[in-house]
Amino acid sequence: MDTLKKLFAAGLVTVMAACSTTSPDVIQRGDAQRLSQVQDAVVINVRPVTVEGSQSGIGGASGAVIGGVAGSSVGGSREAIAVGVLGAVAGALIGNTAERFGTREQAYEIMVQLRNGERRAIVQAQGNENFQPGDQVVLVSTGGTTRVTRAQSVGPRS
Repeated sequence: MDTLKKLFAAGLVTVMAACSTTSPDVIQRGDAQRLSQVQDAVVINVRPVTVEGSQSGIGGASGAVIGGVAGSSVGGSREAIAVGVLGAVAGALIGNTAERFGTREQAYEIMVQLRNGERRAIVQAQGNENFQPGDQVVLVSTGGTTRVTRAQSVGPRS
């Protein structure tokens, strides 16, 4: 029963590590009620890209624990040690790969031109907004991160 609890805990840690987001539609708690710099721009080009997944070590460590525990339950004491070590190595490799592919994101590289003529490129996760060349957008920069959002048209005041 103790082995089952360890396997469950290791799996839970791996799943929780993959739950973070970089979506432009989700604002981080630390960015709430902070003043952001805003710049007007026009979209020049948009292309799909893949953001490589993270390798924090959680997947490898979890895989090593699962593989080691599973491997050590095979055979007698001598075989259990050898198979446990092999299981830990194989589990670490599989866990690391699973973490990297599980945290990979589809994103866009959005090239924009600011009003002063400067050009910028921002890579952001795919969100609810789709951008096309010629779209009026706003760059919102807070705490070292920048996101692109569609500019709201402002009509004349009555």
